[in-house]
Amino acid sequence: MRSATEELELFAKEALSRGIDRAAITKAMSDAGWTLEQARAALDAYADVSFPIPVPKPRPQLSAREAFLYLLLFTTLYLSCYHLGSLLFDLISRAYPDPAVTTQERWVEESMRWSVAYLVIAFPAFGFLARYIAKDVARHPVKRLSPIRRWLTYLTLFIAAGALIGDLATLVYNVLAGELTVRISLKVLVVILIAGTVFGFYLNDLRKEERE
Repeated sequence: MRSATEELELFAKEALSRGIDRAAITKAMSDAGWTLEQARAALDAYADVSFPIPVPKPRPQLSAREAFLYLLLFTTLYLSCYHLGSLLFDLISRAYPDPAVTTQERWVEESMRWSVAYLVIAFPAFGFLARYIAKDVARHPVKRLSPIRRWLTYLTLFIAAGALIGDLATLVYNVLAGELTVRISLKVLVVILIAGTVFGFYLNDLRKEERE
């Protein structure tokens, strides 16, 4: 039994094979209750080339290699962001120590060493993987539609948005409590810069993909 999406693509194929204009096909789908996005997706399954019958476009296929590369890419991204934030937090804590905490010096030094160690490994690995994947996508543009790429991109946007919301909530809470210190303000700024950069980059990447 065919799914609704498959039925719509078959309709688009039949209409295109009869020489009907794409705009007219889109209108017919829209009049039947399909959304504009669904109509465009069905038509986009076929190339806009001059040929007697509709020519299917190449479709992205998920491979174990591709899943491995993207999982490793986003894992190194998360590790880099987390430990960069942790390192900056520790530096801020050393510059503006909390008077209520008297035994944090040794713990902070240990945390800083771990953060530097992870950054030395994870960040170069992320840079290498990002460049390698970018070159592969440039050679094969259809790979931009990879399911694992899209899922992990949206997951990253979700995590970054959650971090920004939690960070701003912390800022508002401390303002309302009258406890907004330089130390807290700087830590809030660190999260905004890291999470905001990641969110902005991948949101722009998705918009670029949609334009293309």
